[in-house]
Amino acid sequence: MKPILIAEDELRVASFLAKGLKKSGFTTVVAQDGQKAINLATSDDFALLLLDLGLPVKDGFTVLEELRSQNIKIPIIVVTALSDEKICHEVLSKGADDYVQKPFAFKVLLAKIKSYSEL
Repeated sequence: MKPILIAEDELRVASFLAKGLKKSGFTTVVAQDGQKAINLATSDDFALLLLDLGLPVKDGFTVLEELRSQNIKIPIIVVTALSDEKICHEVLSKGADDYVQKPFAFKVLLAKIKSYSEL
């Protein structure tokens, strides 16, 4: 099974996601900034990317745009505290596969993750 890439700069949130996914049988890799997320997503084979928008170095919008412009097909679920409908529309129109607003119920996020066929 391919690992899940978590692009999240808040250690508490990254740890919560990684621990919850591990308990559910997944392996994870955490990138704490946008550039590292791009580097990992373009050089390794991941099942899915959980992408925060408020990343340092390169924000999540930039990560999304760069990955899609390089024709990287990894499923991307944006996980963010930003709740504006306009932002949701923007990330979905730029190629994100789904959008989850923080705070979220882990079981809802897990169901979305499991909905991708490679997982």
